[in-house]
Amino acid sequence: MSNTDPEKGITSHQGWRESKDSPVSDVPTADATLNPTASSSGEHLKRGLSARQVSMIAIGGTIGSGLFLGTGRSLATGGPASLLINYSIVGAVVYLVMLCLGEMATEFPLAGSFSAYSTRFVDSAFGFSIGWNYAFNDAISAAGDLTAAQLLIAYWHDHLTWLVSLAFLVFLVTINLVHVRAYGELEYWLSLLKVVTIVIFIILGIAMNAGANTAHEYIGGKYWTIGEAPFVGGFGGFASLFVTASFAFGGTESIGITAGETKNPSKNMPKVIRNVFYRIIIFYVLTVIIIGFDVPYNYPNLHTKSSATSPFTIVFANVGSKAAGSYINAMILTSILSAGNHALYAGTRVLYGMAVVGHAPKIFKTTNKNGVPWVALLAEASVSLIFFGASFLPGGAGQIWTWAQNLVGVSNQIAWWCIGVASWRFRRAWKKQGRPISDLKFPNPAGDWGAPIVILSTTFIILIQGWSVFAPWDAVSFVSNYIELPVFALLYVLWRLVKRVKYTSLENLDLDTGRHVDGVEEQEDNEITAKRQNGKFGFLWRLYGYIA
Repeated sequence: MSNTDPEKGITSHQGWRESKDSPVSDVPTADATLNPTASSSGEHLKRGLSARQVSMIAIGGTIGSGLFLGTGRSLATGGPASLLINYSIVGAVVYLVMLCLGEMATEFPLAGSFSAYSTRFVDSAFGFSIGWNYAFNDAISAAGDLTAAQLLIAYWHDHLTWLVSLAFLVFLVTINLVHVRAYGELEYWLSLLKVVTIVIFIILGIAMNAGANTAHEYIGGKYWTIGEAPFVGGFGGFASLFVTASFAFGGTESIGITAGETKNPSKNMPKVIRNVFYRIIIFYVLTVIIIGFDVPYNYPNLHTKSSATSPFTIVFANVGSKAAGSYINAMILTSILSAGNHALYAGTRVLYGMAVVGHAPKIFKTTNKNGVPWVALLAEASVSLIFFGASFLPGGAGQIWTWAQNLVGVSNQIAWWCIGVASWRFRRAWKKQGRPISDLKFPNPAGDWGAPIVILSTTFIILIQGWSVFAPWDAVSFVSNYIELPVFALLYVLWRLVKRVKYTSLENLDLDTGRHVDGVEEQEDNEITAKRQNGKFGFLWRLYGYIA
């Protein structure tokens, strides 16, 4: 039988545990609202993402304009030292966030992910607030990527750049409407392209610094000593980089959202979470080191209110020629297309998850025959289109993209904070009810300290990152840096008052309904994997399993 409870945000079905004393049902139910494998009611997702796709999405799916274009703004604003320190700090916080999320997502692989966990382990008002915050965040993030595409196209020409961005949006909506496998396959190849691009950038960046540049001179660390470098703009410049770094890392947490459509989540989600560490070190920290050493913070048009130039394009152009710059600019353009694709996917699934538990209109949980929540998708795309249209206002694409960075960056930080709170409550409830940590499929390696560190660090970052807007006073920047906070609080208070939400003690939190139990397909997959890894080409299969 089905057991749906909006306060828990979970429904039991095949492959899920109903409750502590209930047997696992082997019969799928038509009304199992969070059953990704159900197929006939028009309100269900499908587990169509393979381990190969999810692993690559985890590595490069969310890398987009924040890294490729936003690092230019960060370098110009704070200098090379602030750039490196900020990205390292935010990277460490994000890794802890992913460990907290991974522990919950492996145990409860849901479509709504951390919105559902906030509802279940904190209260429904908390889940309502973060759900709408994140759905809006993803719509703005997709619009920001479309706006960033205009800035990149302007590298070649500045005529009708918006038309290409609009075509991108139509293409992404079409792909996402087809099937989750279509999204996964597109994202796999675009993510692979991003990974290859960044690896080439790192190699060429080292060569450029050593003297393989158009000036044929050794650069070394001279850009760390020019002008105000290595710290530009003092503490205000340093603090302001937190929001742009958060924008660049944003979306990493949305890997948890794919759990609801991932095959064999008990095996694949922990592997995906572990790979995040290497992604942060290689694709973020190492990249900003190269940028800080190869690009001066005062490079012309690195970042202005109306334009922006990617540090990647600058490095490639300085290594060889205009053609090299055009090549990397085209690669960055496809990367931004990928990030926009992922933002639309994640926002759609969050909106779907909220509709399932009654936090959004029921129409948003309507799916097509392929299990795609098409109404939620079109709603997300419409918000993206409206925000993208603002690029025609005074200030142009450059100004709108800056606002998008700030709004999305703060929204990401709020999401991380909420994941920390949900994880903290989940862990405390687990132990309070006398359950051993060893019963968890993926115990958080950071233990009991992971969630509190996430909560405290994100609180600190949110409060200080707008330091520079106070002297001199900048009303527009103040709003873009802090508007998300009162909106989040208002949504929380309103939902608590309207729905009269009651506090649930740790002893009474339901930790059984909806826990994933490996079914026949998962067991067969595990047996096939074990047979391959212990067979004739076992070493190669183990290597493949480690990578993908």
